[in-house]
Amino acid sequence: MAERLKREVKETAHLRRGERAVHDRVSPPKPRDPTTPNENDRMEPPRPQRGADCTLISKDARESISFGRSDTVLLMFYLEHVLPFLFPFYRPSALQGGRAWVLEMMIGSPVVRQATLCQSSYFFALAQGLANCDVLWETVLTQTRSAFGVLRHALQVIDGSGVAEHIHGAVRIIASIMQVQRFEIAISSFNNCQAHLNAALALFIQLLEIPGVVELGESVSRFNTIIGLLGPTAWVLPSHCIQVPSAEQAAFRFTSTLLILDDIIASTVLQKQPRLYEHHRSLLGNIDNTEPPVNLEAAMGCQNWALLQIGEISTLDAWKQQCKRDGSLDVMELVRRASAIKDLLVARLTQLETEPAAVREKNTRTLDAFMADFTQQSETLANLSPVVTRIWAHAALVYLFVVVSGWQPASSDVRYHVGQIIELLTHRISPPALLRTMVWPFCVAGCLAEPAQEDHLREMVETLKPPSVFGTVRKALEIMENVWRKRDSEDIASRDLATCFRSQGDLVLLV
Repeated sequence: MAERLKREVKETAHLRRGERAVHDRVSPPKPRDPTTPNENDRMEPPRPQRGADCTLISKDARESISFGRSDTVLLMFYLEHVLPFLFPFYRPSALQGGRAWVLEMMIGSPVVRQATLCQSSYFFALAQGLANCDVLWETVLTQTRSAFGVLRHALQVIDGSGVAEHIHGAVRIIASIMQVQRFEIAISSFNNCQAHLNAALALFIQLLEIPGVVELGESVSRFNTIIGLLGPTAWVLPSHCIQVPSAEQAAFRFTSTLLILDDIIASTVLQKQPRLYEHHRSLLGNIDNTEPPVNLEAAMGCQNWALLQIGEISTLDAWKQQCKRDGSLDVMELVRRASAIKDLLVARLTQLETEPAAVREKNTRTLDAFMADFTQQSETLANLSPVVTRIWAHAALVYLFVVVSGWQPASSDVRYHVGQIIELLTHRISPPALLRTMVWPFCVAGCLAEPAQEDHLREMVETLKPPSVFGTVRKALEIMENVWRKRDSEDIASRDLATCFRSQGDLVLLV
């Protein structure tokens, strides 16, 4: 039945058409003739519709989407089990609303709810040990078709009136697309990865370029303005002394993290500059010693700087490939650019390896008495962040070496960094299931591993049960096995990591 579900997802062409409509036809409004008076010239950026006022689904469609007891069970199963499994490092503070924004969006937004239900139904079926139950799989298929239908309709509304009229709705659509993306990846269906990524990126870019926002210049200013427009924040006490982000504000921060990660990983496969590259420094960097608006560490355990440099390396690779096509590659310039990236990576990596881990201050708040287990788990995962970041940094250095020097698995530098990745994943990451959050560096190391390391890498994957919920890890092993079979092939001189990643045919997002 799992294969049938994959076929269902693959054959959902109507969703892909809807996504292409957003990517191809929705564009920022045309500039107004400056000689034409406009009463809004001196107004603030447009205040979008919010909550129930932001109507992306018709009344008939909303009424046709029932919300029964089984849905409640599935939504709570998602919140309590699926979300922590998919994003174990994402543990927002309860005093900032925790994951309440997810529940609010699932209840209030049919788009988000249907995208969540299809995912939750799948994992619930597996948890019940009913992977071969036809009736249950029919329910999963129905949820999947419903999710695609609701998402398609919402995309058509955006296509018709523009993102500026539906800022809250656009955020919900991006969140839903990322949900569907993660669901398809969970069942090892990568056919739609490119279409989903294109649609989500198009909406995100259009949000940063709506009138009244694009004029602010820096991406960080635009991002923070969108956050403001997605408010107001929710007051949780009558005295108004405590406030938490609105559901859409929290969703925008979280999905922006996933989208930037997916864009960077996709760029390493496509050998193109990340689509959001021009926003990286503003959104991920520490500018004027201020915290960046997008925090990858809070969602995936890896500090921003490591992913920033992977984006720089993929940009360098794209430049190199273009120069080779033009017959104008300057190797000295390639080395110069690569040296700057390497120096930063080595410096930050050395700092992580030599400085003692920061001791997090113990809290003695009343809240800790209520959440002792949750707090302990959060602190354990937070303490893993330096290790996770080291793994990504070592993989970035391997990636950089291949871009500059070609396929040299016997190089002492490559062997050192590959060995470090395997060592850290084996002995410093616990539980082993966390490997699914570091599939890209795992695959980078595996592709350049020595023959003696192959069995150990296979064992790391085989111990993860059940296989059906570790789709990306097993896809990474398929890629690695394909490389190992061709160790002595004639094309080794032209091999690179992008070629390895593309060996499966589709855009394989190892996230």
